[in-house]
Amino acid sequence: MFTPILISLKVAFFSTVFTLVIGVLLAWVFTKYEFVGKEFWEGLITLPMVLPPSVTGYALLMFIGKNGLLGKLIYKLFGTSLIFTWKAACVSAFVVSLPLMYQSCKAAFSNIDIVYEKAAKTLGATEKVIFWKIGVPLAFPGIISGLVLSFTRALGEFGATLMVAGNIPGKTQTIPIAIYFAVDSGDMKTANTLVTIVVVFSFIVVYGLNIWNKKKKKH
Repeated sequence: MFTPILISLKVAFFSTVFTLVIGVLLAWVFTKYEFVGKEFWEGLITLPMVLPPSVTGYALLMFIGKNGLLGKLIYKLFGTSLIFTWKAACVSAFVVSLPLMYQSCKAAFSNIDIVYEKAAKTLGATEKVIFWKIGVPLAFPGIISGLVLSFTRALGEFGATLMVAGNIPGKTQTIPIAIYFAVDSGDMKTANTLVTIVVVFSFIVVYGLNIWNKKKKKH
């Protein structure tokens, strides 16, 4: 029963690490710079937020499968496939949680007073220095919020994960998938236990974030 929990935590952790790095960088670039096709790429980033999970999973299957563009390259270089592995679950969790991180960070960066950046440039600060010394610190609450939302979203991912990782007990069976198949087989005890764990854990995380944000605003 506890194996799906460990797999889910592993998938959520690694996907959230990538979501954090890529989400913050994308939000900074799309907030501060103008370039051709900006609206198109931004739409592509946030698309998984509105697509049915099964559609997102199918698109990933076509992309990272053995016959997919990335899948062929990975198989050619490493002689292996991502499909039906916990790494595929990480990819799906990353794709569906990235929009949450992106939107949260974008809102945080957009709310930074441009005066700080102009003053830093006047003093000779580079874009890299402005990002690390001004952007990230001032947007930190938004980044943390995005991080928590992305982690909980990755933890609860079901549809896309089932499409690309399948249901392999001990390897790719995450909590949501375990719950689904437990209910399907009539094992309500396992389903109830896993549901309770997920609900309690998610509530504690979100509640903790709200308390932290409240204290942050007071200071």
